[in-house]
Amino acid sequence: MEIETIYGQIVAKSNHYLAVPGQGGKRIIKDSIIREYERAFGEQCTIYRNKRISGRFRLFVRVFHRSERFDLDNSLKTLLDCLQEAGAIENDRLCWHIEAEKHIDKSNPRIEYCITEMNEQCRLFD
Repeated sequence: MEIETIYGQIVAKSNHYLAVPGQGGKRIIKDSIIREYERAFGEQCTIYRNKRISGRFRLFVRVFHRSERFDLDNSLKTLLDCLQEAGAIENDRLCWHIEAEKHIDKSNPRIEYCITEMNEQCRLFD
């Protein structure tokens, strides 16, 4: 397993969408904060970039937030979307298992993660 570190406070997507006028009503867009995090993630993602994992996978992640007020579950959706955008995974619906930990590091927020592809023959409850 190769562990990759992405530096910076991961952003919760649910808090960074904007409703703007569009054809036939409103449409939802990302604000500049989430776009900037996605850009920074893409620049730092080197181990898994363009791996194009196309089968079921497991995600192991340690999220180091600046403070306790950040939610772990919101971080996971952002991470999966960033992995998809960086070409690490084909689609986030292929994530079959997540093991996640929340930590606090006020001076060095980051995520540390690794991805392992699942062996179809290795199922726990078959």
